Amino acid sequence: MNPLVYHIASGQCFFSGIALLVAAAFLRQRAGNLWRRLTWLAMFLGLLAVTLSSTAIPYWFYAIAIVATLPWFSIHYQQHWLHWAPHAMIAAWLIAAAVEVPYHALPTIKPTANRALTILGDSVTAGVGDDQTETWPKIIAREHQLEVQDISHVGETAASALKRIQKTPPTAPLVIVEIGGNDLLGSTTSAQFDHDLNALLAELSKRDCQIIMFELPLPPFYHEYGRVQRAAAKRHHVALIPKRGFLSILAGNGSTLDSIHLSQAGHQRMAEMVWQLIEPAVP
Repeated sequence: MNPLVYHIASGQCFFSGIALLVAAAFLRQRAGNLWRRLTWLAMFLGLLAVTLSSTAIPYWFYAIAIVATLPWFSIHYQQHWLHWAPHAMIAAWLIAAAVEVPYHALPTIKPTANRALTILGDSVTAGVGDDQTETWPKIIAREHQLEVQDISHVGETAASALKRIQKTPPTAPLVIVEIGGNDLLGSTTSAQFDHDLNALLAELSKRDCQIIMFELPLPPFYHEYGRVQRAAAKRHHVALIPKRGFLSILAGNGSTLDSIHLSQAGHQRMAEMVWQLIEPAVP
């Protein structure tokens, strides 16, 4: 995977953008045309990076950060704003970074009652129909003698996953959800995704289980899908695996067949990553 694509889709670009905005605030206090050009370059690249990252912090906080940034643009014309405008901008964007940081930390999984796992996923989990490929749920089951109920299916969306678990209810105390890629890349609107994902998680929440969900890596300007997923996870007490977790697998050498679907090496790496996360919780 292209390092720039990884940087953007993983959300790390958000923090790079904030670093550039903070740098612009300091550079603006330097005299000279060169420093002025560097200041505006840092400001432009910083705002671009924040936008491309599709970071799903609340709209109201974006509004506060923008309002705090606007006076900075007038420093050149209103010198009496020079003393407080950079500080206001720095404070707003550093708070934004602090709000986002927790979503980049791995979740803590509580110990489960027995060695069983239910996995609900799309073709990233189910594979692409190659019988010779051992998918990551099967690898976990074999390598760790774990009872795994694999309810993954090619082409699965949040809506179809709901129908599937109504026919085949999850039985394990720990449920991993790898759903949403087909909604994001298909024809599902963010409003419909909101409805479908909440219905899916509500159905899962009726059972006595912990739910872990992969956060979706987002293309630029797809903020709303990430916002929907985070809000649904919070509402239904679902632990989120940071999007860098999935992307770190896709970025591995030879991990994918087509940049999305996992090769045998990719399934092995996915199994190892998931096991490292759930191992402390499985007795």
